[in-house]
Formats: sequence, structure tokens, C-alpha cells
Amino acid sequence: MNERTASPRFHALIPCAGTGSRAGTLQPKQYQQVAGQPMVMHTLQALALVPRLTSGWVILSPDDTHAWTEQGWPVHFQRLTCGGISRAQSVFNGLQAMLSAGLDPMDWVLVHDAARCLVSPESVTRLIDTCQHDAVGGLLALPLPDTLKSEEGGRVLATVPREHKWLAQTPQMFRLQALHDALAAVAASGFAGITDEASAMERLGLKPRLVEGSAQNFKVTYPADFALAEAILGSKA
Repeated sequence: MNERTASPRFHALIPCAGTGSRAGTLQPKQYQQVAGQPMVMHTLQALALVPRLTSGWVILSPDDTHAWTEQGWPVHFQRLTCGGISRAQSVFNGLQAMLSAGLDPMDWVLVHDAARCLVSPESVTRLIDTCQHDAVGGLLALPLPDTLKSEEGGRVLATVPREHKWLAQTPQMFRLQALHDALAAVAASGFAGITDEASAMERLGLKPRLVEGSAQNFKVTYPADFALAEAILGSKA
């Protein structure tokens, strides 16, 4: 085992090539102004405060036209225009770029949604500390807090037991090569059925570790979410 493999490093990968059609914004939602700057900048700045993250890789669409500013940009992060037509494709392309750049295949990669701008450095550090010696890896998640219903025709079909059910969040942390290979195995299908990185690993029969996150680490998806994110960021400021 070489020295690099004996002491793997930790890298963030942020897919940032989506359009966010449900957000109701005129531009991709990650660039919508929230608390004085594009939402994605809050995300990157939070990740930059995690001491153990060696680098950050922001994966943009090849036709990205956002006017990036270097003010507030983390110096150990970089932007790559290799995003794909889906989130999974963007992550896969980003992983390929990281490996091509010479990163150790045994390094850990933490994939995080650009729209989860309220992630706390403390929760990311907790994920790293919990999973760094795990055989598979893991993800931040929340135990389901509410009663869960299934529906049929717009009416309740049944109440579903919520025990042992979690809401998946990000970051999701796996070995660089292992995650790349898990996604490569379904690339030909257009990544059918892959809704997050954990689902790609699960497809191989692996069981990622669940690490409790925070309710504030929600994904800004709908118009009302922007106001909530703005209020929380404003209260922290």
C-alpha cells in the first residue's frame, strides 16, 4: 500500500449543471440570489470551512454562462465544464475528471447538492469522522419525522410505517474509484433508477452507513424554499 492510499484524502464534488425547473426562476436556481449572493456560493463557502476537505470540484454545464466572481470563491475549489444532461451524468463526468487529474482512486469523494446551501461544516465533518474507516461509505440523512401516506387517485391508500425510514441528504461519501465504477455500471442505461450516489452503491448489494444530518440541510427546490433559506442565512449573519 503506497503512502497516498494509506492516508486517503477527502474531496467535495458539487454537480452544478442543472436548470432547477421546479424552482420557478428565470435562471438556473443555483445562481438565484439568496442573502446577497448566488445560492451556490453559500454552498461552496460552507464546504470550504470543512478543514479535512482537500479540494472542491464544481461541475458546470458546458454552456454555462454565469458570470462568476472570484470574491468569496474558495481558493482550493475549481470549476469544470463537463456536466451532463442529468445529475448522475454530471457526477460521473466529474469523477472521471478527478481520476484523470491524478487523484488517488482510494480517496474519498463527498458529493453534495449545489442547492443544499444550508449544510453545516460540523455535519460534514461528522460524516467524514463516522465513515472514514467504513468499508462502504455513507451519507447524511434524517429519520422520517412525519406520518407517511401512500396514495391512489389523489386519496390516501394506506398509512405506511415510518420506522426505519430516512430522508436522504447530501453529502454522500464514497471511495472515488468505487463510486465511479458503480455509476459506470449503469451509464449505458442513462443511469436509470439512480436517484443519488447511495442508490448506485446499493445496486451492487452494498449498504451505505446512515449518519444523522440536520433539518436545515434541505434542498432548495420550490419558490417558497428560497424565502426560508434567505431567512435562515439572514439569522446566521
